[in-house]
Amino acid sequence: MRTIRGDIVHELVIHRSRFICALARVADEAAARAFITERRRAHWNAGHHCTAYVVGGDGRIRRSSDDGEPGGTAGLPMLEVLRHRELVEVVAVVSRYFGGVKLGAGGLVRAYGGVVSEAVDLAGTVELLRLPVVTVVADYRDGGGLEAELRRGPDRLLDVRYGDDIEFDVATPDPERLGARLASMTGGAAVWQTTGETVVEAG
Repeated sequence: MRTIRGDIVHELVIHRSRFICALARVADEAAARAFITERRRAHWNAGHHCTAYVVGGDGRIRRSSDDGEPGGTAGLPMLEVLRHRELVEVVAVVSRYFGGVKLGAGGLVRAYGGVVSEAVDLAGTVELLRLPVVTVVADYRDGGGLEAELRRGPDRLLDVRYGDDIEFDVATPDPERLGARLASMTGGAAVWQTTGETVVEAG
């Protein structure tokens, strides 16, 4: 899986029509819809706000809208760019200001798909990894050294909670290896269990 490195706005002008593409990383469908609403407000006087998004962890939720453009000429080409690039957790909104020259169905497909493709190129992409999350419970006295060691290691320290004991949430590709490492660091005192999964950037 991949997603864009960061949010971006990119504009393409074709025969005086302005196609303003906004791309954003989103965690779920609600966030995608909220971003679409935000872009509609920002460009309230645009003629169309065509949209496409891919969310749902493994990209199982895919939606697009032509928003009044001829069927299949806007939202679908935008979605095809995201699908072809194997992007997830991303939403694209293209706000169009009509320039007075009709582009025809083929011209619209090229324009909407093209502006999204250019925006993705400018934003750049990053690989995503789906990893198990391990929750570790350790003695408070071991907390400082354990936290420092986990931050230096190959795994991803996601959260630290302090109380009578100390708890860590760690994303790791190999829970058993992490468990052995924890045993070595704490003399077997730390306990752990796999409690879920998360998506993190590679590298």
